[in-house]
Amino acid sequence: MDENGTYRLSQEPPKKKPSFRSWIRTAVIAAVCLAVLAQGATCFYTVDDKQQAVVTTFGKVTDVNEAGVHFKLPLGIQQVRKVDVNVYQQIELGYISSGTDYTVNESESAMITGDYNIVNVDFFVEYKISDPVQYLYSSNDPELILKNLIQSQVRNVVGSSTVDAVLTDGKENIQMQVRDLVTEILEEYDIGLSLVDVKIQDAEPPTQEVIEAFKSVETAKQQAETVINDAKAYQNGQLPKAQAEADKLIQNAEYLKQSRINQAQEQVAMFQAMYTQYAQNPAITRSRMYYETISQVLPGVKLYINTSQSGSDMQMLLPLESLVTDKGGAEE
Repeated sequence: MDENGTYRLSQEPPKKKPSFRSWIRTAVIAAVCLAVLAQGATCFYTVDDKQQAVVTTFGKVTDVNEAGVHFKLPLGIQQVRKVDVNVYQQIELGYISSGTDYTVNESESAMITGDYNIVNVDFFVEYKISDPVQYLYSSNDPELILKNLIQSQVRNVVGSSTVDAVLTDGKENIQMQVRDLVTEILEEYDIGLSLVDVKIQDAEPPTQEVIEAFKSVETAKQQAETVINDAKAYQNGQLPKAQAEADKLIQNAEYLKQSRINQAQEQVAMFQAMYTQYAQNPAITRSRMYYETISQVLPGVKLYINTSQSGSDMQMLLPLESLVTDKGGAEE
């Protein structure tokens, strides 16, 4: 209210406009905060279960981390390179696959065997990273080194094998030789890779006529194996029967043997008993043996023993049977 007694509204002081410096200050603070947040976000990294992380500090390897969340220094002080170590990787030699189709690479598949024949051999190779540090820093291209090494050893082994072995029954041996040679050289090179398996995908001659000839040979071998298996089956069926018959003959022979032994032992015992009786009474035993022998030799003859003493006046009338019969008839 003024001197005249009237009221007047008070006027607010005019607002000051923000200066250019304050805007710059705010922008700088916001930029610094964003930079700090961005750098803080780069301090953490995640490694999955199929990987290992190689950490370098100012370009020097300082650590190898397994799966999980890890911390590293920002601003490029520490850098991380992740390597798939628990993953089986493959190399194709002699062919290039694309889905279900594949294209033959004759520059890799054509080889000369030890008997100067040309064959096309396709190989499938499995490998994995065994040492991530050596894999990253010991060589420029370890996969190319491995591929060239396998090609060299494959040609070396195939070149010392016959064409029959390469195309038919020698594939397992060739695969084993290549695997052993490559593994030994990889240990010497130490490029961070390890060979898992080497397999021959396909092996065939370069012309269709030779392919048909080898198919005929393979068919003949299979037929021979079938005949051999049938013969072995027949042999296995007949052997038990023959063995059973042999066991039966052996048991019968053992029985006869034991029977003869028992009979001989019985005769020996009888002879010893008889000899004991003979030693006690030689005359009586001799007479008994004589009469027993006569009864065995002449089983139908009636034997009468004269027990009268010598010098007796008793007379004997023979045959006695007729007299006994006549007397019986007269009595009737």
